Amino acid sequence: MKRYQSGWTTGGVVALTIVIAIAAAGVTALLVNIFERKSEAREPWVRLVEVNENTTDPSVWGTNWPRQYDSYLRTAEATRTRFGGHGGSEALPEQKIERDPWLKRMFLGYAFSIDYRDRRGHAYMLVDQEQTERLTKPQTGSCLHCHASIMPLYRELGDGDAMQGFEASYRYSYKDLNAKLHDMGHAHPVSCVDCHSPDTMALRVTRPGFILGIQALAEGDAPVPHLPTVAKWREGSRSAPYDPNVDASRNEMRSYVCAQCHVEYYCASNMPLTFPWSEGLTADDVETFWNNTTFDDGQRFFDYRHAESGAEILKAQHPEFELWSQGIHARSGVACADCHMPYQRDGATKVSDHWVRSPLLNVSRACQTCHHFAEAEILARVDAIQQRNFDLLQRGGDALMDLLDAIGQARAEGASDEQLRPALELQRKAQWRLDFIAAENSMGFHAPQEAARVLGEAADYARQGQVAALRWRGQPAGAVAEVGGQDVSPAGDEEVPGSNGNGQFQ
Repeated sequence: MKRYQSGWTTGGVVALTIVIAIAAAGVTALLVNIFERKSEAREPWVRLVEVNENTTDPSVWGTNWPRQYDSYLRTAEATRTRFGGHGGSEALPEQKIERDPWLKRMFLGYAFSIDYRDRRGHAYMLVDQEQTERLTKPQTGSCLHCHASIMPLYRELGDGDAMQGFEASYRYSYKDLNAKLHDMGHAHPVSCVDCHSPDTMALRVTRPGFILGIQALAEGDAPVPHLPTVAKWREGSRSAPYDPNVDASRNEMRSYVCAQCHVEYYCASNMPLTFPWSEGLTADDVETFWNNTTFDDGQRFFDYRHAESGAEILKAQHPEFELWSQGIHARSGVACADCHMPYQRDGATKVSDHWVRSPLLNVSRACQTCHHFAEAEILARVDAIQQRNFDLLQRGGDALMDLLDAIGQARAEGASDEQLRPALELQRKAQWRLDFIAAENSMGFHAPQEAARVLGEAADYARQGQVAALRWRGQPAGAVAEVGGQDVSPAGDEEVPGSNGNGQFQ
């Protein structure tokens, strides 16, 4: 009777004890988990193997940093957006020059008219270069600057001085330097050591081409609102060159490591690999740099002579860094890695996703952290921007083809090189701008208004050139080529036979 009145039975006591035990176990498990996560956050990685400046194999680094390595391996997977992407591991990507035949005609006289494909992920950046049909034409060892984990080879070539090795590399053929890279055991695509210190894992730049290029930009006076430490360096004593590994902020470094390769550059056997930034980063600035550059023999700089028209052409590479620098994201302090390598959570650790890819394939982490709109809305806005730039690109391509037709007709009618010089100079200007956006991998998104401006000028210059070619009879022999009231005649008239070392052919 007393047990009943107290309200407790033996079964109730047992049940309560079990509940308390379960609760205690749960609290204990929670506390243990919190402790483990705090420990994990304090020690985000454990060094199980030693890595150094010569550890170019990313799988070795992956032993210490498995999270980053696992996502890096995914760069071998096929990804695609409407205006870009790449094939998988089963075959080489699609040919751009077959999809857009005007590209093939634009590059006649240059190896890109033989083989010019869609991009693939970082895992393929070396093997795709080794397999391209462009190697059927002479290529320089400078091309490995951005396609391989090259720094140990530069140190070898320079007797320990990487900069000297870099400056000598253009004298080697691609075939010879690539063989040396394999013999040394460093035939890997871009690797951890190219962007991270093996001692601290801090971001750093290693590529000599970028270091010289960013120093030239700093020493100039072009506006750099997106690079505050460059502006700050300019205000100082300038007693030492701008050093990105010392002077740059961590946020800038999250773009600089990408700008080691995703840029416009000259890569051939006539002079060392060059990042053309001393005049600035716009398409016009880079064009000015090249127009003011001459080879050792005094010949005005050009990448190749167009096989159909004879014009001295500037070939754009892939100026992502340059175009990005003109856009709102750069002005707002958004780094390349924020969109293409956004942070992700793994337990208590925050890491950058090393599956480098289009942000359109990762909208929730790449875009929506800043843009609080539905994914469909974001994708629609981007698609509209890219479609407009694509349409302008195609119209520019049509205009360039009409210019080439007009030049061909004029030659058939007996026009001389001197009488066609204004048309040829306008082809150089039009093709430079068209290629600047065609070669850049965002279809204008990195700086939409700037891209549209450049493409508008491309079409305008092409149509001006078409008119100049149709009116060739009005050009006396030795006429000065003028564009916008400025003399744009070449600095020299010497013929440069054969190849310039970057795949030019005749």
